Amino acid sequence: MEQLYNSYYKELYLYVYGLCRQKSMTEDILQETFLKALIALKDSHTNMRAWLYLVARNLCFNSMKKEKNTVPEDREAVLGKHRSAGREAQQDVLEEILQSERRKMLWEALCRLDGRRREILLLQYFGGFSQKEIAAMLRLSPENVRVQVYRAKKELKSFLEVMHYDIS
Repeated sequence: MEQLYNSYYKELYLYVYGLCRQKSMTEDILQETFLKALIALKDSHTNMRAWLYLVARNLCFNSMKKEKNTVPEDREAVLGKHRSAGREAQQDVLEEILQSERRKMLWEALCRLDGRRREILLLQYFGGFSQKEIAAMLRLSPENVRVQVYRAKKELKSFLEVMHYDIS
């Protein structure tokens, strides 16, 4: 279990944080993910890494759904406070994980993508999964994943060009 944790914690952290953009939620989700792995995952499981990603993804979406359903009546005040706290947390995480200026720019561009495209690129480039594996994980056709990757890259390129980032 320790080897599993050491091998995948950082990449799972980056993936989950990319989905929910909240440091505390990310930490809670990863804690629960590895707890589930400890309880349910057998050493003989064929693809532990993909299993961890799927569990973390499902926990993340469930947490975001719960959070969305529990928004208090004074919604605007809370959301404004939450947004500023989220930005502060995002800056802290970015400073810890992505230290170079180039990676920060790329991360900012990645966060501007819609959820599905961002998730696919996170899985492909930060998770190292093939498009075929991503298609299986997300229950999409490989062609759909290929198209989403193409469109996401095109959006990233446009954003980076607007920010005067040298893409060559």
